[in-house]
Amino acid sequence: MVPKIDVRHVSKTFYTRRGDVTTTTPALRDVSLQIMPGEFVCLIGPSGCGKTTLLRVMHGLIEPDSGDVLMDGDRTSEPGPHAGFVFQSFRLLPWRTVIDNIQFPLQIQGMPRAQRAERAGKYLRLVGLESFEHSYPHELSGGMQQRVGLARALALEPQILLMDEPFAALDAQTREFMQIELGRICEQLGVAVVFVTHSLDEALFLGDRVVLMSPRPGTIDEVLPVTMPRPRWDYDFRARPDFVEVRAYLWQRIRRMVADQPEFRSLPREAGSSASSSVV
Repeated sequence: MVPKIDVRHVSKTFYTRRGDVTTTTPALRDVSLQIMPGEFVCLIGPSGCGKTTLLRVMHGLIEPDSGDVLMDGDRTSEPGPHAGFVFQSFRLLPWRTVIDNIQFPLQIQGMPRAQRAERAGKYLRLVGLESFEHSYPHELSGGMQQRVGLARALALEPQILLMDEPFAALDAQTREFMQIELGRICEQLGVAVVFVTHSLDEALFLGDRVVLMSPRPGTIDEVLPVTMPRPRWDYDFRARPDFVEVRAYLWQRIRRMVADQPEFRSLPREAGSSASSSVV
């Protein structure tokens, strides 16, 4: 089976020039990862380990210094309809209605008016917001705005959905409902997903695999399959011994990664303890 996305030995360094001084920040080093059709993969790791950079390289927003990203066996190097991107911030156009926000990327592609209206309506119904078609973003709750962002990405009918901490700005209750909604939609559509999160619970609830990345420069440290049965919203998945075991293992791995960083070791003991608990 050909992977939907095949990341091969990708490395990326950022350069910042201030006056005569150039600072280098290595973000990714020799990252290889395959995403299979219909698979839900969650990226976790310490803050600054390159998760978002890897997502942007996959989308074509950033070109790697070395390595390749293949989509269905073909090299991809620029953004396009092959991948939908859902950001942490909602990024809706405030002067456009809900339906117009969903249609916007289709309009940019040059899709005829009638066709894009039909397509946008389909995904508006999928996320359950058909009665808010003519509302403006400021009239919606945070969860509803993120549903619009999801519908906008899905309206491109991408081969893969790239999601960068899309629920981080939501309150805890709304976040859990959005996780269920996303799981239901992806199961229905069979779309492949790469999902960046700092929440271990979220990664284990949504993912088929959890990819643990090392501190900067980010590498693939470990890939763990998630074997809990689906749909996971039909039972209390947090009560399962396998959930408790894997979550504790991942937390210990991330905590050790953070504790080994020079900037962490230089902090006072009390501040260091707080910093370690903030990574998830």
